[in-house]
Amino acid sequence: MELARITAKGQITIPIEIRKRLNLKEGDKVMFIEEEGRIIFANAAKLAFREIQDEMIGEAEMAGLVSEDAVNQYVKEIRKDIWEKKYESDD
Repeated sequence: MELARITAKGQITIPIEIRKRLNLKEGDKVMFIEEEGRIIFANAAKLAFREIQDEMIGEAEMAGLVSEDAVNQYVKEIRKDIWEKKYESDD
């Protein structure tokens, strides 16, 4: 269990072990989520990434991308298309 003190401005210093476990660095954003009478403290970026992952479950298979190599190839093709559209010369 870790302990932190609240300053007069309502600020706390997150103990180093908690920062390490949540992979928090200077400038990162955190979320406070109320759940069943408790407050959960989380790394906002990791939480958002996890939600995106959950939303994408099954999407690759539905698109016919059945292996990691197929997904990687598809991403390369999209990047190439974007690059060509952005930097294609009209002369």
